[in-house]
Amino acid sequence: MILVDNALAKRHAEGNPIKVAMVGAGFMGRGIALQICKYVQGMELVAISNRKTEKAKQAYTEADVQEVQEVSTVAQLEENIRQGKYSITDDAMLLCEAEGIDAIIEVTGAVEFGTNVAMRAIQNGKHIIMMNAEVDGTVGPILKVYADKAGVIFTNADGDQPGVIMNLVRFVKGLGVKPVVCGNIKGLHDPYRNPTTQEGFAKKWGQNPSMVTSFADGSKISFEQAIVANGTGMRVAKRGMHGPTVLSGTSLKDCVHNLYPLEDVMEGPGIVDYVVGAEPGPGVFVLGTHDHPSQQHYLNLYKLGEGPLYLFYTPYHLCHFEVPSTVARAVLFNDAALAPIGKPYVEVVATAKTDLKAGQVLDGIGHYMTYGLCENADTTAAENLLPIGVAEGCVMKRDIPKDQVLTYNDVILPEGRLVDKLRQEQAEYFGMNAAAQNAAKPEAAATTSA
Repeated sequence: MILVDNALAKRHAEGNPIKVAMVGAGFMGRGIALQICKYVQGMELVAISNRKTEKAKQAYTEADVQEVQEVSTVAQLEENIRQGKYSITDDAMLLCEAEGIDAIIEVTGAVEFGTNVAMRAIQNGKHIIMMNAEVDGTVGPILKVYADKAGVIFTNADGDQPGVIMNLVRFVKGLGVKPVVCGNIKGLHDPYRNPTTQEGFAKKWGQNPSMVTSFADGSKISFEQAIVANGTGMRVAKRGMHGPTVLSGTSLKDCVHNLYPLEDVMEGPGIVDYVVGAEPGPGVFVLGTHDHPSQQHYLNLYKLGEGPLYLFYTPYHLCHFEVPSTVARAVLFNDAALAPIGKPYVEVVATAKTDLKAGQVLDGIGHYMTYGLCENADTTAAENLLPIGVAEGCVMKRDIPKDQVLTYNDVILPEGRLVDKLRQEQAEYFGMNAAAQNAAKPEAAATTSA
């Protein structure tokens, strides 16, 4: 953090601010605009794109930026940037293509649209900061490949729980402690919640009911932990994770050591998981181990206990407040807060929230028809499971009962989507198709065991 704030102070003193643009001006986007425009030196939010430009203008107005111009061409946007004027538009691709913009913050939560924004930004040599775990958890690994080739950073954000977890992981590893559980703390998990049940809460906080539902029904936690897995090489212990619930207000220190079977934790690459009801929520935690007796002695002295698991946690996550730090890390230090390390390790698969009927068209994440569950990527490939990130708009080919996981064989995909093209490319690039074919052969497992 000291590096980031000093670097931004230097850019401010030199009159050379980082120039960032934002796609999406909803609840979170307005918070980001406020933070950058009023509280971050050395950085300028030069443009905002939103489907309805009045929302983009509102984001600037709430950040005390009164003079904005609506643009419809790249040339207009570039001229405004040169003159130090603020721009709004309903065409996100202008932001991705314009010269003079260092980074794009994507804050929509839409999968197909967000995928297009990320790809276009990368193709035009711009760092892409994803406040969109849904895109990251669906096609993040292949987008990271494209970003690497283009020499730009593809990253999730500081402040969001996955980014906070990854910051904690890096800290813990720096101590010589091996992370074995990356955990998230939630206050509620009910897979059958929908926009109707969440309407009151959403209205109270000025949020979108479907976005609120995606948190309540477990889809969002699944995406968050999937991208942590993809950034660490960890897995899930079982479909849907353990996700234990404890008495509301229970101290994390008092319960976390007993929540996960040691055989799931101590063997293999570690697991991602979560707990419902523990305090301090909505924070994050990492459980780690140390193999040196002397260091174990010191950790006990410093009140982390006798082991074998040591608890590290951050008691909060501050979402939009920390996003500018991610922008600065990407632009100034070529450092990602959280990005895939290679192939997919965990996917989020679509599960029927209610009985589904042949001919129905699936609605979106956080709606009425599906919820997301984490599953290991090799199992997802082997069983041809349908990622929830591609489920919206699919037509059901057959009836599926409530709580059954969908497969690609159960649906007809919409035509012409970039997300489906990238899913196929991702599978081919990382050999997921071959892995699925091998996993389907009984003799393959026997050969591996031998």
